[in-house]
Amino acid sequence: MTVTDTRDLTTTNAKAELVEPNNNETQGLIARLGRWLERDRWPVPAETQTLFSARMTDVAANRLAKQWSLRYMAADGKERRALLAALVQASAGLEPRGDQGLRLFRRLYAQADSLHLLVELRADMLRWRNQVAGLTVLERELEGLLSSWFDVGMLELRPITWDSPASLLEKLIQYEAVHEIHSWEELRHRVADHRRCYAFFHPRMNDVPLIFVEVAFATHMADNVQVLLDPKVPASDLNKARWAIFYSISNTQPGLRGISFGNFLLKRVVDELLKELPKLKSFATLSPMPGFADWLGKQDGEAMQNLLNDKTDKQQALGDPAAGLKWVERLQAAANGKASESVQRTGMRLAGLYLKSMKNGQPVDPVARFHLGNGARIERVNWGADLSTKGMAQSCAIMVNYLYDLEQLDDNLAQLAAGKPKTGLNLRWL
Repeated sequence: MTVTDTRDLTTTNAKAELVEPNNNETQGLIARLGRWLERDRWPVPAETQTLFSARMTDVAANRLAKQWSLRYMAADGKERRALLAALVQASAGLEPRGDQGLRLFRRLYAQADSLHLLVELRADMLRWRNQVAGLTVLERELEGLLSSWFDVGMLELRPITWDSPASLLEKLIQYEAVHEIHSWEELRHRVADHRRCYAFFHPRMNDVPLIFVEVAFATHMADNVQVLLDPKVPASDLNKARWAIFYSISNTQPGLRGISFGNFLLKRVVDELLKELPKLKSFATLSPMPGFADWLGKQDGEAMQNLLNDKTDKQQALGDPAAGLKWVERLQAAANGKASESVQRTGMRLAGLYLKSMKNGQPVDPVARFHLGNGARIERVNWGADLSTKGMAQSCAIMVNYLYDLEQLDDNLAQLAAGKPKTGLNLRWL
Protein backbone atom coordinates (compact mmCIF):
# COMPACT_ATOMS: atom_id res chain seq x y z
CA MET A 1 0.00 0.00 0.00
CA THR A 2 1.41 3.48 -0.88
CA VAL A 3 1.89 6.22 1.74
CA THR A 4 -1.14 8.05 0.35
CA ASP A 5 -3.25 4.88 0.55
CA THR A 6 -2.24 4.33 4.17
CA ARG A 7 -3.00 7.91 5.15
CA ASP A 8 -6.39 7.83 3.41
CA LEU A 9 -7.31 4.57 5.13
CA THR A 10 -6.22 5.92 8.49
CA THR A 11 -8.36 9.04 7.96
CA THR A 12 -11.33 6.87 7.03
CA ASN A 13 -10.89 4.86 10.22
CA ALA A 14 -10.66 8.01 12.31
CA LYS A 15 -13.87 9.42 10.84
CA ALA A 16 -15.70 6.20 11.45
CA GLU A 17 -14.61 6.14 15.08
CA LEU A 18 -15.65 9.80 15.53
CA VAL A 19 -19.16 9.26 14.18
CA GLU A 20 -19.90 5.85 15.67
CA PRO A 21 -17.11 4.86 18.06
CA ASN A 22 -18.87 1.65 19.11
CA ASN A 23 -20.29 0.57 15.78
CA ASN A 24 -18.84 -2.93 15.29
CA GLU A 25 -20.44 -3.31 11.86
CA THR A 26 -18.67 -0.18 10.56
CA GLN A 27 -15.33 -1.27 12.03
CA GLY A 28 -15.70 -4.72 10.46
CA LEU A 29 -16.41 -3.15 7.07
CA ILE A 30 -13.30 -0.99 7.32
CA ALA A 31 -11.18 -3.99 8.33
CA ARG A 32 -12.44 -5.92 5.32
CA LEU A 33 -11.72 -2.93 3.10
CA GLY A 34 -8.17 -2.83 4.41
CA ARG A 35 -7.67 -6.52 3.67
CA TRP A 36 -9.15 -6.08 0.20
CA LEU A 37 -6.80 -3.19 -0.59
CA GLU A 38 -3.82 -5.18 0.65
CA ARG A 39 -4.84 -8.28 -1.32
CA ASP A 40 -5.16 -6.39 -4.58
CA ARG A 41 -1.78 -4.73 -4.16
CA TRP A 42 1.04 -6.84 -5.56
CA PRO A 43 4.57 -5.86 -6.63
CA VAL A 44 5.33 -5.07 -10.23
CA PRO A 45 7.27 -7.71 -12.25
CA ALA A 46 10.62 -6.08 -11.50
CA GLU A 47 9.99 -6.45 -7.76
CA THR A 48 8.63 -9.99 -8.15
CA GLN A 49 11.81 -10.83 -10.05
CA THR A 50 13.74 -10.56 -6.78
CA LEU A 51 12.04 -13.82 -5.72
CA PHE A 52 14.22 -15.45 -8.39
CA SER A 53 17.37 -13.37 -8.29
CA ALA A 54 17.95 -12.21 -4.70
CA ARG A 55 20.26 -14.07 -2.34
CA MET A 56 18.55 -16.69 -0.18
CA THR A 57 19.36 -14.54 2.86
CA ASP A 58 17.80 -11.37 1.41
CA VAL A 59 15.29 -10.19 4.04
CA ALA A 60 13.03 -8.19 1.70
CA ALA A 61 12.81 -10.99 -0.88
CA ASN A 62 12.08 -13.55 1.81
CA ARG A 63 9.35 -11.36 3.28
CA LEU A 64 7.85 -11.05 -0.19
CA ALA A 65 8.02 -14.84 -0.61
CA LYS A 66 6.18 -15.29 2.68
CA GLN A 67 3.41 -12.93 1.57
CA TRP A 68 3.18 -14.66 -1.81
CA SER A 69 2.91 -18.10 -0.20
CA LEU A 70 0.16 -17.05 2.21
CA ARG A 71 -1.79 -15.33 -0.53
CA TYR A 72 -1.46 -18.28 -2.90
CA MET A 73 -2.69 -20.84 -0.38
CA ALA A 74 -5.71 -18.65 0.43
CA ALA A 75 -6.55 -17.80 -3.20
CA ASP A 76 -9.24 -19.27 -5.43
CA GLY A 77 -8.45 -20.80 -8.81
CA LYS A 78 -8.74 -17.57 -10.79
CA GLU A 79 -6.37 -15.69 -8.52
CA ARG A 80 -3.91 -18.59 -8.40
CA ARG A 81 -3.68 -18.62 -12.17
CA ALA A 82 -3.06 -14.87 -12.16
CA LEU A 83 -0.29 -15.26 -9.56
CA LEU A 84 1.36 -17.98 -11.63
CA ALA A 85 1.14 -15.80 -14.74
CA ALA A 86 2.87 -13.01 -12.81
CA LEU A 87 5.69 -15.39 -11.89
CA VAL A 88 6.09 -16.38 -15.54
CA GLN A 89 6.18 -12.73 -16.58
CA ALA A 90 8.79 -11.91 -13.95
CA SER A 91 10.94 -14.89 -14.88
CA ALA A 92 10.88 -14.12 -18.61
CA GLY A 93 13.61 -11.50 -18.19
CA LEU A 94 16.06 -13.72 -16.30
CA GLU A 95 19.31 -13.74 -18.28
CA PRO A 96 21.12 -15.99 -17.83
CA ARG A 97 18.40 -18.07 -16.20
CA GLY A 98 20.71 -20.62 -14.61
CA ASP A 99 19.24 -22.02 -11.42
CA GLN A 100 17.14 -18.96 -10.57
CA GLY A 101 13.90 -20.92 -11.05
CA LEU A 102 15.08 -23.44 -8.46
CA ARG A 103 16.01 -20.56 -6.17
CA LEU A 104 12.42 -19.29 -6.34
CA PHE A 105 10.99 -22.64 -5.26
CA ARG A 106 13.57 -23.14 -2.52
CA ARG A 107 12.75 -19.66 -1.22
CA LEU A 108 9.01 -20.35 -1.23
CA TYR A 109 9.57 -23.65 0.56
CA ALA A 110 11.82 -22.04 3.18
CA GLN A 111 9.29 -19.30 3.92
CA ALA A 112 6.21 -21.53 3.89
CA ASP A 113 8.11 -24.31 5.72
CA SER A 114 5.84 -26.78 3.97
CA LEU A 115 6.04 -29.09 0.97
CA HIS A 116 2.25 -28.83 0.63
CA LEU A 117 2.66 -25.45 -1.08
CA LEU A 118 5.04 -26.72 -3.76
CA VAL A 119 3.02 -29.88 -4.41
CA GLU A 120 -0.15 -27.80 -4.85
CA LEU A 121 1.81 -25.32 -6.95
CA ARG A 122 2.86 -28.02 -9.41
CA ALA A 123 -0.65 -29.48 -9.55
CA ASP A 124 -1.91 -26.05 -10.62
CA MET A 125 0.95 -25.68 -13.12
CA LEU A 126 0.00 -28.99 -14.73
CA ARG A 127 -3.60 -27.84 -14.81
CA TRP A 128 -2.89 -24.51 -16.51
CA ARG A 129 0.36 -25.07 -18.44
CA ASN A 130 -1.50 -25.04 -21.76
CA GLN A 131 -3.33 -21.84 -20.85
CA VAL A 132 -0.46 -19.75 -19.46
CA ALA A 133 2.32 -19.25 -21.99
CA GLY A 134 5.75 -20.01 -20.55
CA LEU A 135 4.44 -21.89 -17.50
CA THR A 136 5.89 -25.20 -18.71
CA VAL A 137 9.45 -23.97 -18.05
CA LEU A 138 8.67 -23.31 -14.39
CA GLU A 139 6.72 -26.57 -14.10
CA ARG A 140 9.65 -28.64 -15.34
CA GLU A 141 12.06 -26.91 -12.97
CA LEU A 142 9.73 -27.63 -10.07
CA GLU A 143 9.31 -31.26 -11.18
CA GLY A 144 13.08 -31.74 -11.06
CA LEU A 145 13.26 -30.30 -7.56
CA LEU A 146 10.36 -32.39 -6.26
CA SER A 147 11.90 -35.52 -7.81
CA SER A 148 14.96 -35.07 -5.64
CA TRP A 149 12.97 -34.16 -2.52
CA PHE A 150 10.64 -37.14 -2.94
CA ASP A 151 13.36 -39.68 -3.64
CA VAL A 152 12.16 -43.12 -2.58
CA GLY A 153 15.00 -43.34 -0.06
CA MET A 154 13.34 -40.54 1.91
CA LEU A 155 9.90 -42.15 2.01
CA GLU A 156 8.58 -44.21 4.90
CA LEU A 157 6.37 -47.27 4.39
CA ARG A 158 3.66 -47.56 7.01
CA PRO A 159 0.67 -49.87 7.48
CA ILE A 160 -2.75 -48.28 7.89
CA THR A 161 -5.18 -50.13 10.16
CA TRP A 162 -8.50 -49.48 11.85
CA ASP A 163 -6.47 -48.27 14.85
CA SER A 164 -4.80 -45.53 12.80
CA PRO A 165 -5.83 -41.92 13.58
CA ALA A 166 -9.29 -40.99 12.32
CA SER A 167 -7.81 -38.10 10.33
CA LEU A 168 -5.66 -40.56 8.39
CA LEU A 169 -8.54 -42.97 7.78
CA GLU A 170 -10.61 -40.08 6.44
CA LYS A 171 -7.86 -39.44 3.88
CA LEU A 172 -8.25 -42.98 2.56
CA ILE A 173 -11.89 -42.20 1.86
CA GLN A 174 -10.95 -38.85 0.32
CA TYR A 175 -8.15 -40.09 -1.93
CA GLU A 176 -9.38 -43.57 -2.95
CA ALA A 177 -9.27 -43.31 -6.74
CA VAL A 178 -10.06 -46.84 -7.94
CA HIS A 179 -13.03 -48.16 -5.93
CA GLU A 180 -14.94 -45.47 -4.05
CA ILE A 181 -15.43 -45.99 -0.32
CA HIS A 182 -19.05 -45.20 0.55
CA SER A 183 -19.15 -45.70 4.30
CA TRP A 184 -17.11 -46.28 7.43
CA GLU A 185 -18.24 -49.90 7.33
CA GLU A 186 -16.64 -50.32 3.90
CA LEU A 187 -13.48 -48.59 5.09
CA ARG A 188 -13.26 -50.82 8.15
CA HIS A 189 -13.52 -53.86 5.88
CA ARG A 190 -10.57 -52.66 3.77
CA VAL A 191 -8.24 -52.16 6.75
CA ALA A 192 -9.50 -55.14 8.81
CA ASP A 193 -7.20 -57.71 10.37
CA HIS A 194 -7.58 -60.06 7.39
CA ARG A 195 -6.60 -57.28 4.95
CA ARG A 196 -3.57 -55.01 4.62
CA CYS A 197 -3.15 -51.41 3.54
CA TYR A 198 0.26 -49.78 3.15
CA ALA A 199 1.22 -46.22 2.27
CA PHE A 200 4.31 -44.16 1.55
CA PHE A 201 4.77 -41.00 3.65
CA HIS A 202 7.26 -38.16 3.37
CA PRO A 203 8.71 -36.82 6.65
CA ARG A 204 7.74 -33.25 5.71
CA MET A 205 4.18 -34.25 4.73
CA ASN A 206 3.67 -36.68 7.55
CA ASP A 207 -0.11 -36.35 7.67
CA VAL A 208 -0.77 -37.27 4.03
CA PRO A 209 -0.24 -40.69 2.39
CA LEU A 210 1.40 -40.04 -0.98
CA ILE A 211 0.31 -43.37 -2.46
CA PHE A 212 -1.39 -46.37 -0.87
CA VAL A 213 -2.18 -49.94 -1.85
CA GLU A 214 -4.98 -52.17 -0.55
CA VAL A 215 -4.34 -55.91 -0.29
CA ALA A 216 -6.66 -58.90 0.05
CA PHE A 217 -5.69 -62.54 0.56
CA ALA A 218 -7.11 -65.67 -1.06
CA THR A 219 -6.49 -69.29 -1.92
CA HIS A 220 -6.71 -68.45 -5.64
CA MET A 221 -6.34 -65.53 -8.00
CA ALA A 222 -9.37 -63.25 -7.50
CA ASP A 223 -11.68 -62.60 -10.46
CA ASN A 224 -14.48 -60.38 -9.08
CA VAL A 225 -13.93 -57.07 -7.30
CA GLN A 226 -17.46 -56.92 -5.87
CA VAL A 227 -16.65 -60.00 -3.82
CA LEU A 228 -13.47 -58.37 -2.52
CA LEU A 229 -15.25 -55.13 -1.61
CA ASP A 230 -18.36 -56.62 0.04
CA PRO A 231 -18.11 -56.26 3.85
CA LYS A 232 -20.64 -59.10 4.26
CA VAL A 233 -18.38 -61.70 2.62
CA PRO A 234 -16.75 -63.83 5.37
CA ALA A 235 -13.16 -62.98 6.22
CA SER A 236 -10.48 -65.09 4.57
CA ASP A 237 -8.26 -67.35 6.66
CA LEU A 238 -4.75 -65.93 6.51
CA ASN A 239 -3.26 -69.33 7.37
CA LYS A 240 -4.71 -70.76 4.16
CA ALA A 241 -3.90 -67.77 1.97
CA ARG A 242 -1.47 -68.39 -0.87
CA TRP A 243 -2.32 -65.35 -2.99
CA ALA A 244 -1.92 -61.66 -2.19
CA ILE A 245 -4.22 -59.57 -4.38
CA PHE A 246 -3.47 -55.85 -4.93
CA TYR A 247 -6.93 -54.54 -5.78
CA SER A 248 -6.51 -50.78 -5.39
CA ILE A 249 -3.52 -48.47 -5.78
CA SER A 250 -4.17 -44.74 -5.42
CA ASN A 251 -1.86 -41.76 -5.89
CA THR A 252 -3.09 -38.90 -3.74
CA GLN A 253 -1.13 -35.89 -5.03
CA PRO A 254 -1.66 -34.63 -8.61
CA GLY A 255 1.35 -32.37 -8.06
CA LEU A 256 3.63 -35.44 -7.92
CA ARG A 257 2.50 -36.78 -11.30
CA GLY A 258 5.45 -38.21 -13.22
CA ILE A 259 7.48 -38.70 -10.03
CA SER A 260 7.33 -42.46 -9.83
CA PHE A 261 7.51 -44.33 -6.56
CA GLY A 262 4.58 -46.70 -7.08
CA ASN A 263 6.85 -49.50 -8.31
CA PHE A 264 8.97 -49.19 -5.17
CA LEU A 265 5.82 -49.30 -3.07
CA LEU A 266 4.75 -52.70 -4.43
CA LYS A 267 8.22 -54.19 -4.05
CA ARG A 268 8.44 -52.98 -0.46
CA VAL A 269 4.96 -54.31 0.28
CA VAL A 270 5.81 -57.73 -1.15
CA ASP A 271 8.85 -57.86 1.15
CA GLU A 272 6.73 -56.92 4.16
CA LEU A 273 4.05 -59.49 3.32
CA LEU A 274 6.57 -62.30 2.93
CA LYS A 275 8.06 -61.49 6.32
CA GLU A 276 4.65 -61.62 7.97
CA LEU A 277 3.04 -64.39 5.86
CA PRO A 278 5.81 -66.64 4.54
CA LYS A 279 3.27 -69.15 3.11
CA LEU A 280 2.29 -66.68 0.39
CA LYS A 281 3.29 -68.00 -3.03
CA SER A 282 1.83 -65.61 -5.59
CA PHE A 283 1.22 -61.88 -6.02
CA ALA A 284 -1.30 -60.49 -8.48
CA THR A 285 -3.58 -57.54 -9.04
CA LEU A 286 -7.25 -57.30 -9.87
CA SER A 287 -7.13 -54.17 -11.96
CA PRO A 288 -9.46 -51.93 -13.97
CA MET A 289 -8.92 -51.09 -17.64
CA PRO A 290 -9.91 -47.40 -17.52
CA GLY A 291 -9.42 -46.72 -21.23
CA PHE A 292 -10.91 -49.87 -22.76
CA ALA A 293 -14.44 -48.65 -23.61
CA ASP A 294 -13.12 -45.37 -24.98
CA TRP A 295 -10.53 -47.18 -27.13
CA LEU A 296 -13.03 -49.71 -28.44
CA GLY A 297 -15.63 -47.04 -29.16
CA LYS A 298 -13.21 -45.25 -31.50
CA GLN A 299 -12.57 -48.28 -33.72
CA ASP A 300 -14.26 -48.09 -37.13
CA GLY A 301 -15.38 -50.98 -39.31
CA GLU A 302 -11.98 -51.50 -40.92
CA ALA A 303 -10.23 -51.65 -37.55
CA MET A 304 -12.84 -54.04 -36.15
CA GLN A 305 -12.22 -56.35 -39.11
CA ASN A 306 -8.73 -56.89 -37.72
CA LEU A 307 -9.86 -57.22 -34.10
CA LEU A 308 -12.80 -59.60 -34.44
CA ASN A 309 -12.44 -63.33 -34.99
CA ASP A 310 -15.95 -64.49 -35.86
CA LYS A 311 -16.84 -64.27 -39.59
CA THR A 312 -20.38 -63.06 -38.91
CA ASP A 313 -19.11 -60.32 -36.60
CA LYS A 314 -16.58 -59.26 -39.21
CA GLN A 315 -19.29 -59.04 -41.86
CA GLN A 316 -21.52 -56.90 -39.65
CA ALA A 317 -18.67 -54.49 -38.92
CA LEU A 318 -17.73 -54.06 -42.57
CA GLY A 319 -17.96 -50.40 -43.62
CA ASP A 320 -19.59 -49.31 -40.34
CA PRO A 321 -17.87 -46.21 -38.86
CA ALA A 322 -19.61 -46.87 -35.52
CA ALA A 323 -18.71 -50.57 -35.35
CA GLY A 324 -16.56 -50.18 -32.24
CA LEU A 325 -19.14 -48.10 -30.39
CA LYS A 326 -21.79 -50.73 -31.13
CA TRP A 327 -19.57 -53.38 -29.58
CA VAL A 328 -19.16 -51.23 -26.45
CA GLU A 329 -22.95 -51.07 -26.11
CA ARG A 330 -23.26 -54.77 -26.83
CA LEU A 331 -20.71 -55.75 -24.19
CA GLN A 332 -22.25 -53.44 -21.58
CA ALA A 333 -25.70 -54.86 -22.22
CA ALA A 334 -24.35 -58.42 -22.05
CA ALA A 335 -22.56 -57.76 -18.76
CA ASN A 336 -25.82 -56.54 -17.24
CA GLY A 337 -27.77 -59.54 -18.49
CA LYS A 338 -27.08 -63.13 -19.44
CA ALA A 339 -24.27 -63.10 -21.98
CA SER A 340 -23.74 -65.84 -24.50
CA GLU A 341 -20.42 -67.65 -24.46
CA SER A 342 -19.65 -66.18 -27.87
CA VAL A 343 -20.11 -62.58 -26.68
CA GLN A 344 -18.06 -63.20 -23.55
CA ARG A 345 -15.25 -64.74 -25.57
CA THR A 346 -15.25 -61.84 -28.02
CA GLY A 347 -15.32 -59.29 -25.20
CA MET A 348 -12.34 -60.87 -23.47
CA ARG A 349 -10.48 -61.14 -26.78
CA LEU A 350 -11.00 -57.43 -27.45
CA ALA A 351 -9.90 -56.60 -23.90
CA GLY A 352 -6.75 -58.69 -24.30
CA LEU A 353 -5.87 -57.03 -27.60
CA TYR A 354 -6.41 -53.63 -26.00
CA LEU A 355 -4.09 -54.50 -23.11
CA LYS A 356 -1.35 -55.48 -25.56
CA SER A 357 -1.78 -52.30 -27.65
CA MET A 358 1.26 -50.02 -27.65
CA LYS A 359 1.80 -46.37 -28.53
CA ASN A 360 5.17 -44.63 -28.56
CA GLY A 361 6.72 -47.73 -27.02
CA GLN A 362 4.31 -47.79 -24.07
CA PRO A 363 1.06 -49.67 -23.34
CA VAL A 364 -2.00 -47.61 -24.26
CA ASP A 365 -3.83 -48.36 -21.01
CA PRO A 366 -2.46 -46.29 -18.07
CA VAL A 367 -2.86 -49.08 -15.50
CA ALA A 368 -1.19 -51.56 -17.87
CA ARG A 369 1.59 -49.04 -18.35
CA PHE A 370 2.16 -48.97 -14.60
CA HIS A 371 2.10 -52.71 -13.89
CA LEU A 372 3.86 -53.88 -17.05
CA GLY A 373 6.44 -51.16 -16.42
CA ASN A 374 7.05 -52.77 -13.04
CA GLY A 375 7.76 -56.14 -14.63
CA ALA A 376 4.35 -57.80 -14.20
CA ARG A 377 2.66 -59.77 -16.98
CA ILE A 378 -0.92 -59.82 -18.25
CA GLU A 379 -2.22 -63.03 -16.70
CA ARG A 380 -5.98 -63.17 -17.22
CA VAL A 381 -9.00 -61.09 -18.22
CA ASN A 382 -12.22 -61.53 -16.23
CA TRP A 383 -15.75 -61.15 -17.56
CA GLY A 384 -18.29 -59.26 -15.41
CA ALA A 385 -15.69 -58.54 -12.73
CA ASP A 386 -16.77 -54.94 -11.94
CA LEU A 387 -20.47 -54.21 -12.41
CA SER A 388 -20.28 -50.79 -10.76
CA THR A 389 -21.33 -47.76 -12.80
CA LYS A 390 -17.69 -46.76 -13.17
CA GLY A 391 -16.55 -50.26 -14.13
CA MET A 392 -19.32 -50.60 -16.69
CA ALA A 393 -18.58 -47.22 -18.28
CA GLN A 394 -14.81 -47.62 -18.41
CA SER A 395 -14.34 -51.25 -19.31
CA CYS A 396 -17.72 -52.93 -19.92
CA ALA A 397 -17.25 -54.57 -16.49
CA ILE A 398 -14.14 -56.49 -17.62
CA MET A 399 -11.07 -56.50 -15.34
CA VAL A 400 -7.55 -57.90 -15.65
CA ASN A 401 -5.12 -59.76 -13.41
CA TYR A 402 -1.46 -58.72 -13.63
CA LEU A 403 0.85 -61.34 -12.15
CA TYR A 404 4.03 -60.37 -10.32
CA ASP A 405 6.30 -63.39 -10.78
CA LEU A 406 9.32 -62.29 -8.74
CA GLU A 407 11.68 -64.46 -10.79
CA GLN A 408 10.48 -63.11 -14.13
CA LEU A 409 10.25 -59.35 -13.63
CA ASP A 410 13.44 -58.47 -15.53
CA ASP A 411 12.62 -60.80 -18.43
CA ASN A 412 9.14 -59.31 -18.68
CA LEU A 413 10.59 -55.80 -18.78
CA ALA A 414 12.95 -56.80 -21.59
CA GLN A 415 10.03 -58.20 -23.57
CA LEU A 416 8.04 -55.02 -23.00
CA ALA A 417 10.98 -52.93 -24.23
CA ALA A 418 10.86 -54.99 -27.43
CA GLY A 419 7.22 -53.96 -27.89
CA LYS A 420 5.69 -57.31 -26.91
CA PRO A 421 4.01 -57.23 -23.48
CA LYS A 422 4.26 -60.59 -21.72
CA THR A 423 1.07 -62.60 -21.30
CA GLY A 424 0.34 -65.68 -19.22
CA LEU A 425 -0.84 -69.09 -20.36
CA ASN A 426 -4.48 -67.99 -20.02
CA LEU A 427 -3.98 -65.46 -22.83
CA ARG A 428 -1.66 -67.29 -25.20
CA TRP A 429 -4.58 -67.62 -27.66
CA LEU A 430 -4.19 -63.91 -28.35
